[in-house]
Amino acid sequence: MSARLHRREVVKALLENRGGLLVIAGLGSAAWDCTAAGDHPLTFPLWGAMGSACMMGLGLALAQPKRRVLVVTGDGEMLMGLGSLATIGAQRPRNLAVVVLDNERDGETGMQKSHTGYGVDLAAVARACGFADSRIVRNNTEAAALRVGVHRGRGPLFYQVKVRPETLPLALPPRDGAYLKHRFREALLGRTAATD
Repeated sequence: MSARLHRREVVKALLENRGGLLVIAGLGSAAWDCTAAGDHPLTFPLWGAMGSACMMGLGLALAQPKRRVLVVTGDGEMLMGLGSLATIGAQRPRNLAVVVLDNERDGETGMQKSHTGYGVDLAAVARACGFADSRIVRNNTEAAALRVGVHRGRGPLFYQVKVRPETLPLALPPRDGAYLKHRFREALLGRTAATD
């Protein structure tokens, strides 16, 4: 594996000065990486809905077409939800970006080698599904361009970021699903609209 990037550095750079960016944080490490960058009411971390991050991001992008939406997930979850790439490609939301943190491991089940470790090219799958831009990111120069795409690019965008298979300290988001839902809705819609 030629990965040189640190996952938390990549996520921190994407979420720094994020403005109103809406974020769906995939199961496990992706949610912890987003939390390590700073717990935020406009980040919705998944706590067990493996394979669902991209579809939640798509629904949010379609419901909020004037807002930028970012899905941050891992290679294991993306592999479980490959069909979501075809649906996103068919819908073509201009405001959606998907960042897959690919350590070529199934981090939540013991760091076994994942399919990407055997050569599966998720960026090629996204490209075949009709994403406006789809690429593998392997170094700091390429990673620096991610921020521009995520915050201003015309989507749907897909970035498969090759990261090191690191074991990092946990940075857990709140665990209460009802609280997370209400916090996100209120931050997105305002207190009055969120209660309607």
